[in-house]
Amino acid sequence: MTGSWLAIDTATELGSVALGSPDRVRAERSLRGARQHAAQIVALVDQVLTLGVVQLRDLTAIVVGDGPGSFTGLRIGWAAAKGLAADGGIPLRAVPSLMGAAHAAARGDVGPIAACFDALRGQVFGAVYAFPTGRVETLVAPALFTLGALIRIAPVRPILAVGDGALRFGAEVEGWTGRAAVGLETLPPVASSLLALAERDGAGRLLDDASSAEPEYGRPAEAQAKWEAHHGRSLPHSSR
Repeated sequence: MTGSWLAIDTATELGSVALGSPDRVRAERSLRGARQHAAQIVALVDQVLTLGVVQLRDLTAIVVGDGPGSFTGLRIGWAAAKGLAADGGIPLRAVPSLMGAAHAAARGDVGPIAACFDALRGQVFGAVYAFPTGRVETLVAPALFTLGALIRIAPVRPILAVGDGALRFGAEVEGWTGRAAVGLETLPPVASSLLALAERDGAGRLLDDASSAEPEYGRPAEAQAKWEAHHGRSLPHSSR
């Protein structure tokens, strides 16, 4: 599939939007602060479309970061992506945000690369990936871990770890990988990596029913968890 693609990622404090194709990024923008996502994500989309001289109706596909990560951030990014896809009748794909972060940190290397987003409570949303030519190998699938648990189950030793979760546990990460953790703010935007990964084997999923699709949050929101603990059952209309 060729043409112009739009990518949106809001899984962490550092949100991003990119325009281009799996082969080339034409425009990209980032914003810091989860509280800014709701107010600025649509404006950021408008900026990259303007920079790329592309109109919404001309997009071939939209790619959205699939988490796990910030519950509120993901809801904002997915609402924007789903709304744009519905308005333009545009196919919507989802690629794990952790995969995008690992790809950005790999900088063309095969890896393996660990990606860790801070999940608070002493935990991380973590995964480990390798990037052979034309495909992605998921060595540890995205899930909620303590860093120690992630280290124990990883089948290989990563050459690098990226993300605010990796920075938070910097000493343990350096002991694991032999290198200092890397922050997302030092790398190209995750949305740009989502573009590069979108058509690779093993990279993501096509959302056949975008209206009902949901991201991989990693764990329920605090309000949902409290409701379910109080009532002893899942929140109605929720699969998380």
